[in-house]
Amino acid sequence: MPRALELLCRAPRRWFVDRPGAALRDPVGGSVAGLLALLIAAPAFAGDLSTARTDLTPKDLARVEAITKPTTDFSKPEQFELMQGGAGTSKKRVNADAFSQSSANITFEEEGTFKLGNALFRKLWVSAPSSTRASDGLGPLFNARACQSCHLKDGRGHPPEGNPDATSMFLRLARAAETEEERRAVADHQVLNFPDPVYGGQLQDLAVPGLAGEGRMGIAYEDVPVTLGDGTKLSLRKPVYTVESPAYGPLDPRTSLSPRVTPQMIGLGLVEQIHPADILANADPDDANGDGISGRASIVRDGATGVLTLGRFGWKASKPSIREQTADAFVGDLGISNPVVPKSWGDCTEAQAACLAMPIGVQERLGDTEAPDPVLDLVTFYSQNLAVPARRDIGNPEVLRGKQMFYAAGCASCHTPKFVTRRDAPNKAQQFQLIWPYSDLLLHDMGDGLADGQKVGDASGSEWRTPPLWGIGLTERVSGQTFFLHDGRARDLAEAILWHGGEAQAARDRFAALPAADRDALIEFLESL
Repeated sequence: MPRALELLCRAPRRWFVDRPGAALRDPVGGSVAGLLALLIAAPAFAGDLSTARTDLTPKDLARVEAITKPTTDFSKPEQFELMQGGAGTSKKRVNADAFSQSSANITFEEEGTFKLGNALFRKLWVSAPSSTRASDGLGPLFNARACQSCHLKDGRGHPPEGNPDATSMFLRLARAAETEEERRAVADHQVLNFPDPVYGGQLQDLAVPGLAGEGRMGIAYEDVPVTLGDGTKLSLRKPVYTVESPAYGPLDPRTSLSPRVTPQMIGLGLVEQIHPADILANADPDDANGDGISGRASIVRDGATGVLTLGRFGWKASKPSIREQTADAFVGDLGISNPVVPKSWGDCTEAQAACLAMPIGVQERLGDTEAPDPVLDLVTFYSQNLAVPARRDIGNPEVLRGKQMFYAAGCASCHTPKFVTRRDAPNKAQQFQLIWPYSDLLLHDMGDGLADGQKVGDASGSEWRTPPLWGIGLTERVSGQTFFLHDGRARDLAEAILWHGGEAQAARDRFAALPAADRDALIEFLESL
């Protein structure tokens, strides 16, 4: 049996057929192997911190600067605004699967690779040893059995909300550096922070048979009354987090709890191909222009090459590539080792002897990790090629008016509307695409209200990466809920805006001061993204 077929186990065999009547092919042999080697094998442009667009001719650069210039005309849609994911934008019917479509401009062969990755993304892992070949190795401690369990329909996660299921939300556990040696390690980007000595870097509430889960996330909400400029009264909710029933004793008193809901998956491959120069051009760490906004780049050490590069994935921009983000999630969420993070006991610590005594799922004939290169590469390719849905109602007068309110309030200062991706991106589908993520991908101090107190690499305890807004208006359609921000505390978009503080305080206050009709228009614009 071909190696990749065995790794996929019971994936539908029709996915391996190139065309009707063609013979079955090994999806990691032949041309597909070449494709994955080209697109996946090493993070593209690792270590690139260029401050100039080295991929463009002067003529191209002039075109890019002209097309990405912020608009001042809100009387009509901008050119190409409908296709917010460039040529890869999905124009398929808007339904609950709107975030699960492949990029419209990938090749027929790449579509097959995407489907293989989708099968592995949905694959349910089991504890070792198992009679199900190449599916064991789960845990021993874990938060979910499949990637899809957290990223349901490739959409946004949510708090438990009275339901014991916290699969799409978890707690990061960490403390800041304390000794000079630890501070040097963080400053040199060798580590992001320091895990709890017993519970590790993430609270895992589930475990394989014979082992206890680490505990449960507890959430209590406090009401925060807010009065808007026109007298409208609202109540926000402020969460307080605890670890309930810790199975291995108390957490270290220095350990901070950082709640994280899983983000939506669309457009990640396009974000990966935004040139560093365009991200760094928006950074203003010392607020030299005096506008109160001082976005900072997150600099991280690339796990594959060891060189410094730009972090752009994760709530605190702590990962430089989709492959590293995927590898970290395999270990942290599922307890599945892989070539980037070869930890077969997942997040088990030396203090958890029973966990380290559990069997693992490595099978030498398939590789030296539980999710060897074919698995990691295919899931990475899938994650890179989830299409951004087309905009809706872009010519609606209320949407256009809301867009003007969005700009006037200052929201676009951090939620940068558009970029043009690299001309030299490794996948032609992502080369030189005009995209509209509405994010600068920088770290911003969001104030005490949203602070988690947890330092992650360059990010302080009150800094967060600006999340892309594309697709945000389809959250309810895809995920069946409208919980926003890093911990899902906001129950709608208005609450999410009203929680903004720190560098975003002025924009938040302008929104709060708007008449109700203008606030509604701004929300309607966001819902069109």
